[in-house]
Amino acid sequence: MNQDLLRIVDSIARDKNIEKDSLFNDIETALLSAAKKFYGETDDVTCTIDRMTGEIQVRKEGTLIDYREFGRIAAQTAKQVLIQKIREDERGSIYEEFADRQGQIISGTVARSDGPVLSVNLGRCEGFLPRKEQIPGETHQVGERIRCLVLEVKDAGNQVKIVLSRSHPDFIRRLFELEVPEVQERIIEIRALAREAGYRTKIAVSSIDTKVDCVGACVGVRGSRIKNIVDELGGEKIDIVRWNESSQVLITNALKPAEVKEICLNFELNRATVVVDESQLSLAIGKRGQNVRLAARLTNWDIDILTPEEYSKGLDDLEKALRTIEGVDDKFMERLVTLGLINLMDLDEVGKEPLIKELELSDELAEKLVVTAREAAKKVQEEDAARKAAAASEAAAAAQAGQTTEGEESTEPAETAEAGSASEVEATAQAADAAEAPPVTG
Repeated sequence: MNQDLLRIVDSIARDKNIEKDSLFNDIETALLSAAKKFYGETDDVTCTIDRMTGEIQVRKEGTLIDYREFGRIAAQTAKQVLIQKIREDERGSIYEEFADRQGQIISGTVARSDGPVLSVNLGRCEGFLPRKEQIPGETHQVGERIRCLVLEVKDAGNQVKIVLSRSHPDFIRRLFELEVPEVQERIIEIRALAREAGYRTKIAVSSIDTKVDCVGACVGVRGSRIKNIVDELGGEKIDIVRWNESSQVLITNALKPAEVKEICLNFELNRATVVVDESQLSLAIGKRGQNVRLAARLTNWDIDILTPEEYSKGLDDLEKALRTIEGVDDKFMERLVTLGLINLMDLDEVGKEPLIKELELSDELAEKLVVTAREAAKKVQEEDAARKAAAASEAAAAAQAGQTTEGEESTEPAETAEAGSASEVEATAQAADAAEAPPVTG
């Protein structure tokens, strides 16, 4: 019984996570290569290894031969073949292991920094964290332990390339599964998620158990659960909102903390017009439009934020243009608003087909409404452009006048100062002359 061989095979199989049978096959292939190297290319050489006892048998033309007599060159050939085969098996094992873990969170240690790309030691191999998959503004030191999402696993010829990510939205989803047991157990479901890595994330959750508060469970006692996630993300803000099947309610929740007055949905354009007070406008839009942008991605609606004045102006322009057409009355305008057509641009963009289908209008009337709205919208745009140009001209003229006035005011003090300087020079000269003149005697 070849105990040494069995022990070595068992150790390699455990360390490299390779099947024992694959290792025995690799050894048989290596010995076969050595035999062919020693005897020359021939098809009548066989090699078998007993999996239970580890006994090696090499036969040539059915006759048992001693593989120890192959010599140094054949042994070197067997060694190279065996090393190559084990590396291939290990690469296959690594690929299968991490392919099964794709989309999951894995921990590793920062090994080195290759420019903008970080190499992360994952134990049996290394993963790559590209710059675009890192959280903006986040830095990592060599030896630091980090958690990443296994984004992609690729077999790149002689190595397995494992691409990691910390900026992917699924990284947030997996962190919630780790920190919130109810999410892991599917009592709470993450219905939608929108993220701008390093800045803000909006997440919509719902609960299948009426006794479990989905938002409270995600936040935790005194914010303990959400704090762990925010700390892992380096302070990234996370908004947790309640999911609702009603698009209007969901959009209202997604735009919080801004207070919404009214929402008008246009299903044809997949556009939601949201009306907020002037005081809530900046809050609803967010810094650089971040709040409304994330809310739009969370709800899958194109969201327009308007003040009550802008909303009323759009309706007034629409009504003013369409009142010239016979059959357009208050009831008809209400039906248009129900379809989400609240301004001239909406009616022009949506076209006549929804009017024919939803309002049961004739093709001629629908075409007339769309053409009228298009012409009126063009006229309104021209008037707005002219108004803005006039306002810009007035502002420029006012600025020019202000600069001129400041120039005139600054001239007088300069002249006064210059005159004062001349008087001082003259007084000094007179004092000097008086000092040089002979004393007056009586």
